Amino acid sequence: MSNPTSDTTVVKKAKGNSYKRRIAGDVVAYIFLTVMAVIWLMPIVWVFLESFNKNTQPYQSTFFPTKYTFHNYVQLFTETDVMNFPRMFLNTLVIAIFVCIISLFFVLSVSFCMSRLRFRGRKTFMNIALILGMFPSIMAVIAIYFILKAFGLTEGGFVIIALILVYSAGSGAGFYVMKGYMDTIPMSLDEAAYLDGCTKWQVFTKIIIPICKPMIVYQAIIGFLTPWLDFVMAKAIARTQDNFTVALGLWQMLQKEYINQWYARFAAGAVCVSIPIAILFIVMQRFYQESMSGAVKG
Repeated sequence: MSNPTSDTTVVKKAKGNSYKRRIAGDVVAYIFLTVMAVIWLMPIVWVFLESFNKNTQPYQSTFFPTKYTFHNYVQLFTETDVMNFPRMFLNTLVIAIFVCIISLFFVLSVSFCMSRLRFRGRKTFMNIALILGMFPSIMAVIAIYFILKAFGLTEGGFVIIALILVYSAGSGAGFYVMKGYMDTIPMSLDEAAYLDGCTKWQVFTKIIIPICKPMIVYQAIIGFLTPWLDFVMAKAIARTQDNFTVALGLWQMLQKEYINQWYARFAAGAVCVSIPIAILFIVMQRFYQESMSGAVKG
């Protein structure tokens, strides 16, 4: 017969070893996450501190600045004779807001049609959109530029309109994520609404859109960030500083004729560029937790 006391001792040792292994695993995990957090935050902290650097030279003897000033931000928004950063910031903000609204409407409309409606050519269209999405958009930059040039949209104030059109036009093809979310909404909600006399537009606006709030937030952020952070398309279309976006402005500050005077202001501009993105995330953060409410009774 086995000894109950020895069995209890073995169980206690096994539990103790399991507890020690769990503690060791947690310690290793926290150390790893701490190191990764430091690596991730270090560039952000450096750019933020560099934006207050009194020394505007790009090459310095210390990693972090030794003297600080707020003058870089003042110069960035007041000295506009060489580089008009406020104009670039306003251009980008206008483009991003319009693209966000237009692309959101396009994606919602296409996703609703693909998810809730059945018609001839539906699967063919989805397959074509999927295949075209595999090719990088940079392949079409030259063709897009000459098309816009043929319509006279590459000169003067039309450049802003051209950028809005370019960023918004193809957004409807990126409907797969939104469609996947709409596919999870029970069709019985639509059928009940149709029985009550609702039209497809009413089902779209009063049932589908309220339920899709988390994905609407996601798409709105994507639609805003695309023109806000894009460089390639803006570089191909915008030819003068009057039509530059902030990405082009920050790139211009690092050119050899400007870098010695504008390096610290480049860091200040990078901080300013991140502010609208942070505000957008903070404002829309609460919508991420929203989900479909109510229930469908059989």
